[in-house]
Amino acid sequence: MRLPDYTERPLYVNKISPYIGKQIIKVITGQRRVGKSYILFNLMDFIKIKDPQANIIYINCELEQFLQIKSHEDLLKYVKQQLKPGVNNYLLIDEIQEISSFELALRSLFAENICDITCSGSNANMLSGELATYLSGRYIEFNIHSLSYSEFLQFHSFNSSPESVLKYLKYGGMPYLIQIGLNEDMPFEYLRNVYATILLRDVVARENIRNVPFLENLIQYLAGNIGNFFSANNISRYLKSQRISMSPQLVINYLKALTNAYFIHKVVRANVEGLKIFEIGEKYYFEDLGLRNALWGQTQRMDLHQLVENAVFLHLKQLGYNVFVGQLGTQEIDFVAEKQGFKVYVQVCLQLSKEKTMNREFGNLLQIKDNYPKYVVSLNEPLIGHNYKGIIHLNLHDFLINDI
Repeated sequence: MRLPDYTERPLYVNKISPYIGKQIIKVITGQRRVGKSYILFNLMDFIKIKDPQANIIYINCELEQFLQIKSHEDLLKYVKQQLKPGVNNYLLIDEIQEISSFELALRSLFAENICDITCSGSNANMLSGELATYLSGRYIEFNIHSLSYSEFLQFHSFNSSPESVLKYLKYGGMPYLIQIGLNEDMPFEYLRNVYATILLRDVVARENIRNVPFLENLIQYLAGNIGNFFSANNISRYLKSQRISMSPQLVINYLKALTNAYFIHKVVRANVEGLKIFEIGEKYYFEDLGLRNALWGQTQRMDLHQLVENAVFLHLKQLGYNVFVGQLGTQEIDFVAEKQGFKVYVQVCLQLSKEKTMNREFGNLLQIKDNYPKYVVSLNEPLIGHNYKGIIHLNLHDFLINDI
């Protein structure tokens, strides 16, 4: 097949490509429309260069030509018909969760060792349920996010600047916006369509959601409360005040459905000293800022801080960190990020200009006694230099282009 033109995303391809040709299943996960298909295209080109004689079997479960592949039996039959003797066979399947009991076919193909396997999907149940049950220890996951700020600049040919970062906060990082352009409301029409697809296919249908109006009200509540602590009980009480009666358990189930679709991310609280997890109180952040704004309305000054905080969270996730909300006594650290034993602490504020604000943001970090990097991130330029008592102050656009 002739591949479409695409912009490379080396952040992910460089992580996945070393496993191509190895006896392990590569599973690419992430929210719908974040670019998983184009990552597969990039990997197919990588295979052609590495192994020019390779036989590549590509299945996109959203294309009409593959709609006959409905079950694991159909998948096995199709793949075995496409195999070629005497060469290396590579199987790449896009949106594999559309195939019933696909994990049984992957287990069989893996056991026979007749092809290298890479697949993608848009629901976390692939790992927590299907794949974990049948393929434990035989797959490796790569989570794909919407465009990072650096990728956003590359895709849209922008230079990093305060103006560019405001566009990123407004339109987000859905890759297909490069085809539409960032003019007026046109991107939001596309983003609302993406939202509808995610809601109906990856949440409502996949999770058997019955009360769709309640789900949409819940999403609106999340969009207006980015970065706020709340529990299922709090949400349930709020909805009751709006004359919508739902039990806390149903709220929990619907939140899980949204996180399974990678539409939102749950961030739990942890003690800074030892990262002990607290059971009560969590925050939720959106996978894509543009999708959030398409639902909530265009960026207003009153919610700009929420978008800045969400952008900082996404940057940490895109760099591969596990992210927590830090608790230090009675003080809160916006983000504690951990990766392979290394930590980073980040405080986020909109403007760092008043002494009271500076004392709060720097003061919380100064109470942490270890020597891991500590950052204060704001929209304004540093007023007291980039370093204050070992704490680094960066404006948002500088923070988002750095690999911390």
